[in-house]
Amino acid sequence: MIQQIHHIGIAVKSLAEGSQLYRALGLEPTAPEEVSEQKVMVTMIDVGESRVELLESTDPQGPVGRFLTKKGEGIHHFALQVNNLEEALARLRAQGLDLIDEVPRPGAHGTRVAFVHPRSAQGVLLELVEVP
Repeated sequence: MIQQIHHIGIAVKSLAEGSQLYRALGLEPTAPEEVSEQKVMVTMIDVGESRVELLESTDPQGPVGRFLTKKGEGIHHFALQVNNLEEALARLRAQGLDLIDEVPRPGAHGTRVAFVHPRSAQGVLLELVEVP
């Protein structure tokens, strides 16, 4: 079911400023992409087989906007790549875990995603990602 760590999502005030550290390390972020459903602009930075995803809020009332207001910049979520998102959600639901998303939704770069509530994941917002 789990294929690999897909990415670690980091909330930043600005993609341009947030990208500076990774450029200094010799890594190149992808072009920014808007994920309107989540009210964010994102850029991915490949690090080996995984990625760092920088998230800039496009709406202070969106999920990342509220996170930045409450906690400031920092790790927002941890994402695992799965081969079948519906199957993974059904399995978690059967185990009684709290899901934020009962059905997959569109993610960045053509992916489908769903989130597991932090109360069912040791306080961590867990994203499941299915890559086309």
